[in-house]
Amino acid sequence: MTSLSLRSDDEREPARGRGRGVLLFLLFLLILALAGLGLLAYRILLRAEAVERQLAAVSAKADEAAALARQATERSSTAEAAARAAAEGRQLAEAQTVGARQEADAARQEASSAKETAAQAQAEAAAIRKKAEAEVNRLEAALGQVAETRRTALGLVMNLGSDHLKFEFDKADLRPEDRELLSRIAGIILTSHDYTISVNGHTDDVGSDAYNQALSERRAQAVRDYLVKAGLPAQILTVQGHGKSLPLVRGTSEAARAKNRRVELGLVNTQIRYGR
Repeated sequence: MTSLSLRSDDEREPARGRGRGVLLFLLFLLILALAGLGLLAYRILLRAEAVERQLAAVSAKADEAAALARQATERSSTAEAAARAAAEGRQLAEAQTVGARQEADAARQEASSAKETAAQAQAEAAAIRKKAEAEVNRLEAALGQVAETRRTALGLVMNLGSDHLKFEFDKADLRPEDRELLSRIAGIILTSHDYTISVNGHTDDVGSDAYNQALSERRAQAVRDYLVKAGLPAQILTVQGHGKSLPLVRGTSEAARAKNRRVELGLVNTQIRYGR
């Protein structure tokens, strides 16, 4: 029994050793497998990280490309807007240029027409003035045969001194011969047109200023009233008294005073600009 037991134990001992070896070998293989799996997992992790980095780089490039695309789109939109604005500006400028040219042409035509009108008006005015000058010369010659008539910067002045109109002292009444003289003057003036006539009364230096002023006005008014009765339009006649303020000659002699006692008729042709 004992020997059998010992053989059995001896037989079992190698079997157990072989079992442990197998286990160890399997354990070794398991460790190797786990190590391989760990290495594989590590490599997979590294590759995943690399892929993530690549994805991040690609995403960054994509974002950058998108930003660049947006910027390009914005620049394109800005350029298109600028181009449209420039085109509109060119169209507006062209329209304004056309309008300005049309206005300039119209202005030139108006200026040319205005020049022609002005030239025609000047020619007409020159003709009217020439005719009026001739009429003044004729009237001056005709009135000069009746009484002293001189030409001044304002027109014709006819001097009706005491040798033509003889008023009694302190009187403004016209004598028959005075009325005859004034009728002749009115007849000559009626042959002309476009005249205004001022009747100016003057006295000598005898008496006060107030007295002579009133006397000169009464005598001028008497001459004016008779000229109206003789046919001259009342609206072309005005009256003014100057008293002794405008003597024709200086001095206190009877001859000087006789020249200063006068009525003057100032005739102005309205078609002539005197003194121009």
